[in-house]
Amino acid sequence: MQELRQADPERYLATLYAPEDKREALAVLYLFNVEIAAIRDRIHEPLPGEIRVQWWRDVLAGNGEGAEGHPLAERLIAVMKAHSLPKEAFDRYLEARIFDLYDDPIPSRNDLEGYCGDTASTIIQLAALILDPNEASRFAAAAGHGGCALAISGLIRLLPVHTRRGQCYIPQDILQAAGTSRDEFVRAQAPEAAMRAMEAMIALGREHAGKLAADTKGMPPLLRPAFLPAALAPAYFDAASRRGFDPMQRVAEISALRRHWLLFRTASSGWR
Repeated sequence: MQELRQADPERYLATLYAPEDKREALAVLYLFNVEIAAIRDRIHEPLPGEIRVQWWRDVLAGNGEGAEGHPLAERLIAVMKAHSLPKEAFDRYLEARIFDLYDDPIPSRNDLEGYCGDTASTIIQLAALILDPNEASRFAAAAGHGGCALAISGLIRLLPVHTRRGQCYIPQDILQAAGTSRDEFVRAQAPEAAMRAMEAMIALGREHAGKLAADTKGMPPLLRPAFLPAALAPAYFDAASRRGFDPMQRVAEISALRRHWLLFRTASSGWR
């Protein structure tokens, strides 16, 4: 839990709303997500990154064979067995994460939503299975929309980081409709068109956040912690949309107090 607190403070806070006997399993799942997301930063060439991803795929598919001496992998295997988490979900997640190692463009909105679904949405679904395996499947659609809202808010926040290293997660069809291209966007050559593309991304994120709120009607309180990180997405969209704020140059943030309040309110009474 303390490692998660340092690595992913928002998911750490969300985990505190889960039953105490579920927190360690959630922390292991979330630290796995942190580990894979950080491969691009630790290994700067795609091929070694792919080798690292494949190592994880082999270990998880092989029920932990080869994981000896890797504490996180050993604990993740234990969590998967204890909570009957599907290997296929982890494999889809890892396959999708290979995209992060390259600077390839995302062709369309549908492709972006597919990437979000295989990454952030998958983590939400797995967390829901840990919390309440009997009810988790009823809220698969909510996990899909929650993951898209959460991932898009994260992509917007990390925009300055991505553009500095030549990455662009804004789909080409959105860029084209805004009057720019991937290369122009990364090089900041058409700022007005870039802002239009950003506004379209924020609108897409808000659309999924709205669908998440609709799909969580009747959600048991026990399941809410799995979805709580996505409850912060609208606040980040608001921050990135502030007058005079340039998300191309600065990371959109919200105050710690607002973060705590949104998580507490949603955990207590659900989505609004």
